[in-house]
Amino acid sequence: MNKKSFYIATANLLNFANPGRIYYENADAYDEPTYQRKLAGLTQLISQAHPDILAVQEIWDTQALEALAVGLGFEAKHAWAPYASNVANDAITQGLGAQNTPAVGLISRFDRISSQSLVDINPKAWLDVPDMGLYKTFNRPPLLVRYDVYGQPINVLTAHLKSKRAYHLRDEQGKLLEDIDDPNIRVRAKLRSLCMRAAEAASIRMTLIELLHHTREPVVLLGDMNDVTDSVTTQLMAETGEVNYDKSMRDIALFDAARIQKRYGWMKDVAYTHIHQGVPEVIDQLFVSEEFLPDSKFALAEVERVDYFNDHLKWDYEDRVSDHGIVRAKIQLLGD
Repeated sequence: MNKKSFYIATANLLNFANPGRIYYENADAYDEPTYQRKLAGLTQLISQAHPDILAVQEIWDTQALEALAVGLGFEAKHAWAPYASNVANDAITQGLGAQNTPAVGLISRFDRISSQSLVDINPKAWLDVPDMGLYKTFNRPPLLVRYDVYGQPINVLTAHLKSKRAYHLRDEQGKLLEDIDDPNIRVRAKLRSLCMRAAEAASIRMTLIELLHHTREPVVLLGDMNDVTDSVTTQLMAETGEVNYDKSMRDIALFDAARIQKRYGWMKDVAYTHIHQGVPEVIDQLFVSEEFLPDSKFALAEVERVDYFNDHLKWDYEDRVSDHGIVRAKIQLLGD
């Protein structure tokens, strides 16, 4: 590979946790053999993508993530998932790993110039979720890292947005407070999930505007967005379509890497990263800023190709180490 090329990818790891630890009350902890099979399977799956930067979702423990990183040829220190930390007396987790919901993480061989967790939803994006009140904090805080990629700073923002799954009310012990078989309740529960995902997407959009507006540093947004590329919530973050009406919007819009890749063509008809109720769909996204557009006067890089690793989704569910495909882009920096 050219020294100015790199691979960036996103992968949902399907509840990757340390052996022996309970992550959900209704799920069995991994025994050691099961954990080792999961680790080996994920390592084999992701190694096909050869990522230099890897965004991951559904991480419960950094020890597990570090083991995966080492298996992929990184060093343990290259893995970062602050809301799943197993470091004793960690200020966020007290060393217990993620609690109640899994975290997002990043593995990269490039140095971090700066990094932050996006914990609070921008007040301008707060929504009053039915029966819950104002939604003010991310369920799974996104991560924003500025990497030094061959001397070029690149901002990478990764997220795992709220799923479409109905969000039913529970008490502090986790006991259901409503009838999940009532179709009207189910509608209201799905509305809650939509409100949460919309608030998260809007807040991410506001962060992206700050990163993009009148700046020339490339930005990549990637992760499990839990909806398709052209959905309202995904486009709330990207606003790609606005460019059709106002070319000046290029400065703050994001573009689906798969649609601007040099190799674009037959790939558009076979891509999927998840199978929902028997229907294949792309819900794991990889968007890039104007600096990756081949026809932009501000181009600093180009997307050579985007690949989807999804053959494992055809296996029986119990044989899958992940229920999501991997999306990977090969990026070529321009210039000497």
